[in-house]
Amino acid sequence: MANENLTAVLYKKKDLHLENTVIPEPGKGQVQVSIQHVGICGTDLQIYEHGCFGDLEVKEPLAIGHESAGVVSKLGEGVTSLKVGDKVALESVFGCMACSDCKKGNYNLCEDVKICGTPSTWGSMTRYFVHNAADCYNCDDFCRLPDNVSTEEGALMEPLTVAIHSCRRAGVCLGSKVLVLGDGPLGVMTVQAAKASGATQVGITGKHQYRLNIAKKIGADFVLNVTSKDPKEVAMIVIDAFGGKPEISIESTGVQSSIQAAIFATHNGENVTISGLRENNVSIPIVNAGFREVDIRGVAANAHCYPIARAMVASGQVNLKPLLTHMFALEQANEAFKTAETKECMKVMIKCSKD
Repeated sequence: MANENLTAVLYKKKDLHLENTVIPEPGKGQVQVSIQHVGICGTDLQIYEHGCFGDLEVKEPLAIGHESAGVVSKLGEGVTSLKVGDKVALESVFGCMACSDCKKGNYNLCEDVKICGTPSTWGSMTRYFVHNAADCYNCDDFCRLPDNVSTEEGALMEPLTVAIHSCRRAGVCLGSKVLVLGDGPLGVMTVQAAKASGATQVGITGKHQYRLNIAKKIGADFVLNVTSKDPKEVAMIVIDAFGGKPEISIESTGVQSSIQAAIFATHNGENVTISGLRENNVSIPIVNAGFREVDIRGVAANAHCYPIARAMVASGQVNLKPLLTHMFALEQANEAFKTAETKECMKVMIKCSKD
C-alpha cells in the first residue's frame, strides 16, 4: 500500500483539487476503510457552489463528501465488531455523546454535531478513510452490508436515512396521503420511504421530467411536472391531483416557493416537514399556516436510521438501483460535480477505489 491517498479537496467555491495525502491509520476503536463509492449530495453541491453550508464557511482546505461505503482495510485497537474485508456503509453524523441531546439519543441535534464533508470536518471522497467502528451503522449487529447489497447502494444509505427520518418526523403511517416536493434524489427516496412506511397515496412534484419518470418507476402514485412559480397555483394543482389536500407534505428542496406551496396544499391540522436545506432565510405564509394549524417541522440529517435503511434495501422493499444514473472515477471529480449541477441526472456517484 503506497503512502499516498488521492482525495478531493475543496479550497473555496468551485475550486476542487485532487491531492495525494497520507493514508490515515486507525486509532483505538476505529477502522481504516478503503472507500469504494461516494455519492454527490445536494449538501455537497451547496458547499461546492457557494463555499459554505448554512453559517459554516470553508475557511481551510476541506475533503468533501459524506455519502460513502467501502471495505474495511485495517482494524484499530480493540475493534472486534468488524474484520478486514467487511463491506460497510459509513454514518456521517457524530454527536459529542455527553450532552443532554446525545444522552436522549438525539445525537443529530448535538450542539457540537459534526457531519463528514462539511466545514470543518474531513470528508470521505478519498481512497482511504478512518472511521469509528461504532459508526458503521451505530450498532454491531448492523455494521456489515449484506452480500446482496453493493457498495454503490451502501453509499446511498445516507440519503435514504434522511428520507426515513423525514417520514418519521412527518408522522407517516399506514394510510397516510403524502405529498413530496422536489424531484432530486432525496425527494425520490422519500417517496420510497413513505410507501415503505405504509402511505397509501404518495405524489411528487418537480421540474425535471427525467427525474419524475424515475420517481414513477420506483413507486410514486403520480408525478406532477410543475412549471408555475406561483405557490398557490402549485397547491391547487396538487389538491386536484390528490382529490383533496394531502395530510402530510415533505419539502425536500429548501426553496422558498416550494415551502410556500407545501403550506398552502397541506390539510388543516396536519404538517409540513422540511428536509431540504438551501436558503438560510425564507418568507412563509405564517398567518395561513397558523390559522389552519399547519405545523412546520424540521429535519436534521438522521438519527438511528441506518439499521432500517439496511433492512429496507436488503429485503428489496426499497430499490436504490434506478437512482444510480452517472458514475465517475475519483480523478474525474470536477467533471462529476459539473454533471450534478445540470440536474439532468439523478444520483452522481464517484468510484474512489482504483480497481
